[in-house]
Amino acid sequence: MHKVTILTLFPEMFPGPLGQSLLGKALDKKLWSLTVVDIRDFAEDKHQTVDEPCFGGGPGMVLRPDIIDKAIASVMEKGKARLIYLTPRGKVFGQTLAKDVVQSSLPLVFLCGRYEGIDQRVLDAWEVEEISLGDFVLTGGELAAMTILDATLRLIPGVIGDETSLEDESFSKGLLEYPHYTRPRIWKGREVPEVLLSGHHEKIATWRHEQAQRITKERRPDLWNQYTHYQHLN
Repeated sequence: MHKVTILTLFPEMFPGPLGQSLLGKALDKKLWSLTVVDIRDFAEDKHQTVDEPCFGGGPGMVLRPDIIDKAIASVMEKGKARLIYLTPRGKVFGQTLAKDVVQSSLPLVFLCGRYEGIDQRVLDAWEVEEISLGDFVLTGGELAAMTILDATLRLIPGVIGDETSLEDESFSKGLLEYPHYTRPRIWKGREVPEVLLSGHHEKIATWRHEQAQRITKERRPDLWNQYTHYQHLN
């Protein structure tokens, strides 16, 4: 079982989408488990204060290191875990990292920041792994944690019904995915490509690969350059 713990100021946000569809069924089947910890439970005053103004001035508030430290320690007492902090300054998340995360033998702990972030000292003390979804800023780490978990947990054997579908999807082979079609055969004057109706598996595979190449070259020249580079090396 893959064990997941979320440290957050908004525990009511979970499981949210993670409790629905395939991941929800996998949760029921105990293919993964979810524990949600409220960071405010570790505040010491009656107002459950967790943040303070920034040293050096500036707008916004920063989450206190002593409180975050106690929250982390509460879930790390029984052993080690892969501790991930969701932040725009982290390494960018992608399919390769998704596979690496889900293959980790350690429990996963996601630290969700808010406001201006978390005091750097506690991040350094726990040697936290920082991960970003991309070059944009969210109001907090909760949605980022959900997104990363959605991308990783679906890779657990048994979560996806037909696991061969993982082999041809976007990024699995360095390309974006080819287009898909289903019934009706003609819709608003638009027809399904004839090759897909031919029953000729080799021709269909060739067409799909060509389409994947075309789409990647048009939409993601960065991926296309990587793909052609590796193809040249091989």
